[in-house]
Amino acid sequence: MEHTWRWFGPHDPISLRQIRQTGATGVVTALHEIPNGQVWPVHEIAARKQAIEEAGLTWSVVESIPVHEDIKSGEPGCERWIDAWAQTVRNLGECGIHTVCYNFMPVLDWTRTDLRFALPDGTWALRFDHRDLAVFDLHVLGRADALDDYSEADRADAARRYEAMTQSEVDALSATILAGLPGSEESSTVESLRADLRRYERVDEAAMRRHLATFLAGVLPAAEAADVRLAIHPDDPPRSLLGLPRIVSTAHDARWILAQSPSAANGLTLCTGSYGVRPDNDVVEMAREFASRIHFVHLRSTQREGDGRSFHEAPHLEGDVDMVGVMSALVAEERRRAAHGGARLPMRPDHGHQMLYDQEPGRRANPGYTLIGRLKGLAELRGLERAVNALFANVGLAESLGSRETSS
Repeated sequence: MEHTWRWFGPHDPISLRQIRQTGATGVVTALHEIPNGQVWPVHEIAARKQAIEEAGLTWSVVESIPVHEDIKSGEPGCERWIDAWAQTVRNLGECGIHTVCYNFMPVLDWTRTDLRFALPDGTWALRFDHRDLAVFDLHVLGRADALDDYSEADRADAARRYEAMTQSEVDALSATILAGLPGSEESSTVESLRADLRRYERVDEAAMRRHLATFLAGVLPAAEAADVRLAIHPDDPPRSLLGLPRIVSTAHDARWILAQSPSAANGLTLCTGSYGVRPDNDVVEMAREFASRIHFVHLRSTQREGDGRSFHEAPHLEGDVDMVGVMSALVAEERRRAAHGGARLPMRPDHGHQMLYDQEPGRRANPGYTLIGRLKGLAELRGLERAVNALFANVGLAESLGSRETSS
């Protein structure tokens, strides 16, 4: 597979020179400085691509072109934002960039409640705590319908938690949820979030699916003409938050999206951590079932806690994701593509732990996107991929998969 690295542009504390030293050959990035809804000009795409190539790397994947909120909520006149998105796709294809990862999460992008959850080994992980989300929802945001989304036990637990928190802890929790994480294109305030939520009061899952179908109908012709593969990222966490509908959370959702168009331009980002949070998602089987329509891979593992509604980022080869099984399915697909002249499958290590000098005071480090944590993850994943490839080559695909199923 093609080994890539998420880079947030010239202001990222990790430089292109450092990325090249990690062993990655491709860069995953976007023009984050361009406001949502505006077309990315060809000259700006070309300039960013040139800077990446001058560092000895390739701009392999765009992550992401933000989908304007009017599209997701189905506002009248959203066609102009769809047309602008499609034009950016055309411009990317003109510049030789052929894979775009995007998401369709309403209002909030990927969400965590703790950016420095201490693990027993002293590293810091990203964490999502269902109780802390309830604290924010019920006691900070004060959402009108929030009571209906939590059981009596959940509400009592959140009340106890809120009463025990200091104001600084409440402020830190709110900032974590509202301010956006690396890769989020916009941040919110409590007031702006309330206003955004009101836009979705009449938008349920069925309406969200209609809006996604409208979006795909508007952008897929441009992607096909530009030879660009679109790869939708799953919801993170893969369930409704703050009463908002989410429609990219399960294998069933993925099947529905792919059924909207058989075009090769209509594909998936397989994020093993996002899908893996749900015990009803068999991520290995999803990798096998959707193999030919997977255009991009985020390899990360999550560890469910308690009843499974809370989780934290686990080491890449541990946690609830069977990374050996996932890698076996992806290597099999990569070998099939190689035999038929298909495109390589780009993957990147996602959400590394914060460790070593990335923990030092004054050290600028984006939570989840630190240098050393992802370097560790990439090294482990490259080694796993090499071992799986050797197994397939020496034993044969059918026999290797059969022996693995027997041993499990």
